[in-house]
Amino acid sequence: MRFLIVEDHPLFREALEGALRMVAPAADIVQATSIDGALEQVATAAEFDLILLDLSMPGTTGLSGIIRIRKAFPKIPVVIVSGHQDRQIISGAMSLGVSGYILKSSSKQDLAQSIGEVLRGSVCVPAVYRGLVRPLRASCPAQDLLKRLHELTPQQLRVLEMLKRGLQNKQIAYELKISETTVKVHVSDILRKLNVLSRTKAIVEMSRIDFATLAAGDTAARRERARPDQQ
Repeated sequence: MRFLIVEDHPLFREALEGALRMVAPAADIVQATSIDGALEQVATAAEFDLILLDLSMPGTTGLSGIIRIRKAFPKIPVVIVSGHQDRQIISGAMSLGVSGYILKSSSKQDLAQSIGEVLRGSVCVPAVYRGLVRPLRASCPAQDLLKRLHELTPQQLRVLEMLKRGLQNKQIAYELKISETTVKVHVSDILRKLNVLSRTKAIVEMSRIDFATLAAGDTAARRERARPDQQ
């Protein structure tokens, strides 16, 4: 079996690898520290059986990391391993078709058990959140927005992330190494696909699925909450 760990914290990458070894001792385990790195690994290597993904990493805003991976490789099961315990965040993640949501506060044994359940075909979430596995109502505004986000290309998702950070076209062009004209085209396409009339409205719409709370925030506090059981 082949697994991909997408996590920027070395201690937790080690913990996840240990949990995977408990499930499949002879597995080939590959690591990436960013969404771009993960996409490169999946595109250039043999097919993976499972991707373990952290929601909060540098250069990634909330659920956009899941969207990019699910859009590029929809057949590979993805399990979120995160310190976030907000029901709206978990609802948004599950609505994107992930195979599980595991809390970073879980012990290594619980991590291994949850991963094993996913590999056997189950959808795994903490017991208190199991009701969120049911599909969200089609009329839910956040769900409608998530469907529209699926229509964005990977480059457009990057531009949208930068819009949320408050960057102007010139700054986006510099970071992505593209022309301002190309940025304008991307922004126009983003507004059309999200069915909004302005950049500000696009950012407001994103907040409806709690993207804002998934920003990196206080790194030290996040890492403390995410510290795994290494025993």
